[in-house]
Amino acid sequence: MKPKNLGYLASIALFAAFPARASMFSGDALDTVADVMAWIVLFIAPVIGIGVFLMVHILPEKVAEKRKHPQLSAIKTLCILSLVFGGLLWPIAWLWAYTKPVMHKLAYGTDVAEHGEEAAPTGEAEPRIVDSKLARARVDERERRSAEV
Repeated sequence: MKPKNLGYLASIALFAAFPARASMFSGDALDTVADVMAWIVLFIAPVIGIGVFLMVHILPEKVAEKRKHPQLSAIKTLCILSLVFGGLLWPIAWLWAYTKPVMHKLAYGTDVAEHGEEAAPTGEAEPRIVDSKLARARVDERERRSAEV
């Protein structure tokens, strides 16, 4: 074919196009499809959206449990507060779940907490010190030992 004939064929095809339709359905089928889509948009989509929102907001809590974070209850509380405040606190809870507490090991002798009925962490963990005089004595003893070395 010559290029001249292609122009004629393109113009004929342009003017011979099918009429445009708003939907591939018509009549009662269109009404049924619209009703089903309305139910999905009004009832099913919000339930799924809320479920996904809740599942995402408990992720920091799950991470903290898996990592045996010693401040798990505080992270859980922050996750609940994040739900109340529309997710604004969620990034803080996420970061907190992945960070290692600095002063916890100094205070409790271990940087992992015991949760539930799990076994105690291995290592030389000292018991929790309640008496301040006992704590001062242990600090003095450690200072004396470090001075000797």
